[in-house]
Amino acid sequence: MADPPEQPGAGQPEGQGPEAQGPEGQGPKPQVTIPTVKSADGSYIKNIVPVDARTLHFDIYSAAMDTVLPVEVMLPADTSVPRPSLYLLSGADGGAGQANWQGKTDAMQFLSDKNVNVIQILGGGFSFYTDWLQPDPKLGVYKYDTYIGKELPTLMDAALNTNGVNAIAGLSMSGLSVLNLVTHNPGLFQAAAVYSGLTQTSDPIAQEAVKLTVNEWGGGTVENMWGAMDNPLWVENDPTVNAEKLRGVELFVSTGNGIPGAYDLPSSKWATTNTSEYPKTIALGMIIEASINLFNHNFQAKLNSLGIPATFVYRDVGLHSWGYWQDDLKTSWGVLAKGLGL
Repeated sequence: MADPPEQPGAGQPEGQGPEAQGPEGQGPKPQVTIPTVKSADGSYIKNIVPVDARTLHFDIYSAAMDTVLPVEVMLPADTSVPRPSLYLLSGADGGAGQANWQGKTDAMQFLSDKNVNVIQILGGGFSFYTDWLQPDPKLGVYKYDTYIGKELPTLMDAALNTNGVNAIAGLSMSGLSVLNLVTHNPGLFQAAAVYSGLTQTSDPIAQEAVKLTVNEWGGGTVENMWGAMDNPLWVENDPTVNAEKLRGVELFVSTGNGIPGAYDLPSSKWATTNTSEYPKTIALGMIIEASINLFNHNFQAKLNSLGIPATFVYRDVGLHSWGYWQDDLKTSWGVLAKGLGL
């Protein structure tokens, strides 16, 4: 499932706030050279703009989608040797506004002393970061599985001088994407973390959740993504059905239980600023998180039956909120770091 679109709020432009700067963000901007390398299908880095001493903004041309997409990168604390990379995905709207790790959490500050390239993928709203069967009249051409799994790693490895070891983490809509990107691209990711994300897609309730995200919130048509509900693609993109393909990857999965907690109170900075929408937001968050909790138990049972180890966290409280995902990222760091070799 995915978080519904948020009300626009005030804030600094992306890449300019304290989250982007981090404790070591002050200082001269790095000199950068755009590498000439291209991915197998002709994708390339169109531009790189230094934001501060640790942050780079990339404009990536995706041949699969024939468009230019933004990527924000925080460089490792120590760049003297090649470092691993952590790819971060956002929720329903793709993090195009302020609803991303940089704008909503202190993730960049937490990761600023880690020796890892933090690659924040922006864009792809309501896409589930997958390859769609056909262009959508409202959402356009979506080939995000190809972009993230095939195009982007080649370009990031060249530009950032990485060591080729990768992890990926995502929340809400992109939690499902994280697991499918791992299974669709064997060997690319050594660790994966899912925060309040769907872990089933062939279940009728889960299918309705995907449809709600794409059709109602995104304005698209879900049949353009994986076809009708009986299309085999819905099973092929079900992490629980395809759990065997996750063997050997360090896994972390977390969710709340649908009971409101501290981050859901009106006084919380993560609560909706539209007071008239607050009751609806709470009710929707309860349904979403309780459903995901159930799906995660099913997913855990499948992994256990296959003897595939994974870390599952079921929080005592919590709806569908960035406050919990901020905490979950920190809790999952040990799992991610192990896969990254840190």
